[in-house]
Amino acid sequence: MPCPHVEQRTSGAIAVSVRNILGRLIGVIPTLLITWTFVFGAMRLVPGDPVLLMLQGTPISDGAMEAARAKLGTDRPIIVQYVSFLANAARGDFGDSFRSRQPVTRLIAAEFPFTLQLALGGFVIGLVLGATLGVVAGVWPNGWVDTLCMTAALAGLSLPSFWIGMLLIQVFATWLGWVPVLGTGFDALILPSITLGLFLAGGLARLTRNAIIEVMGQDYIRTARAKGLTAWKVVAKHAMRNAVIPPLTLLGIQFALLIGGAVVTETVFARPGIGRMLVQAVLEKDFPVVQGIVVLTTAAYVLINVAIDIAYGIIDPRVQE
Repeated sequence: MPCPHVEQRTSGAIAVSVRNILGRLIGVIPTLLITWTFVFGAMRLVPGDPVLLMLQGTPISDGAMEAARAKLGTDRPIIVQYVSFLANAARGDFGDSFRSRQPVTRLIAAEFPFTLQLALGGFVIGLVLGATLGVVAGVWPNGWVDTLCMTAALAGLSLPSFWIGMLLIQVFATWLGWVPVLGTGFDALILPSITLGLFLAGGLARLTRNAIIEVMGQDYIRTARAKGLTAWKVVAKHAMRNAVIPPLTLLGIQFALLIGGAVVTETVFARPGIGRMLVQAVLEKDFPVVQGIVVLTTAAYVLINVAIDIAYGIIDPRVQE
C-alpha cells in the first residue's frame, strides 16, 4: 500500500518542477523583448530610405513612393512601427526581402535545415572529442597525457575557424581527395562539422577536465575506489553524474552559438545556410532578411538556454530548491 507521505512529497516535487518550468518560460518574454528592441532600433538607425533600398535605383513617381512607404509602414509613428514589429516578430512575419521580393520567413525556412545540419554535426564532433579529451585528462591529471589533451584543446580554442577550414580543405579534399568540398550530402558535411566543432571541443575539454578532477577528490569517489572498482567504472557510474552539470552549461550556450556562428564556416565551404544568407543580405542591404535572421537566432539562443536550465533540474533536483 503506497505511503501517503511519499505520495505528498512526489506530488509536491512535481508541482515545484512545473512552477520552475513555467517561471523560466515566462522569464523568456522580457529577454526576447529587450533583444528584439535592440534589433528594431539598429535597423532604424541604418542610413537610407527602405523604399529606395527596395527599389534598387528603379525610377518611381512620388505617389508610388508614398504608396510603398504606406505598404511598408514607414510612414507611421515610430511607436506604432515598434508595436507592429513586435507583433509580427512574435508570429514569425518579417515582411518581404528587398532583393527577391519573397517572404523572409520562407527564405529562412529554406536555408535553416542546412545550418541546423552543420550545427548538429559540429555539436556531435565537439561533444565526442571534447568529452573524450576532458575525461582522459581529468582521470590522469598533471602528466604527459593531460598535457597532450590540453594542448589539443588549446589549439581548438585558439586557431581561427577560417584557417582550420582552409587547412582541412587543402589536406583532406585537395591532397588526399577523401571528401568533397562542395555539396550538401553527408560527405560534404564532414569537414565543415570538424571546423565548427573544434572550438566547442576545446572549451568542453578544459571544463570537463576541471569538473572530473574536482569530483574525483570527493569522499564517495574514494569509497568507490576502496570497493575495488576500476577508474573507468568510478568515472562512469559515480563521477560523471555530478561532473556533467558545468559542461552542460557550456554545451547549451555553444550549441546556440553554433547556429549563429556558422557564418564563417558556411562561407569558407560555400555551403547554403542562414549564415551565408546573412552575409549576402548585409552586403546587399537586404534589411528584412537581416532582421529576420537576427530575431530568430536570438530567440533560438534564449530558448535553448531555458531548455538547459530545465535539464539542470532533471539531472540534479537540488538545482530546483
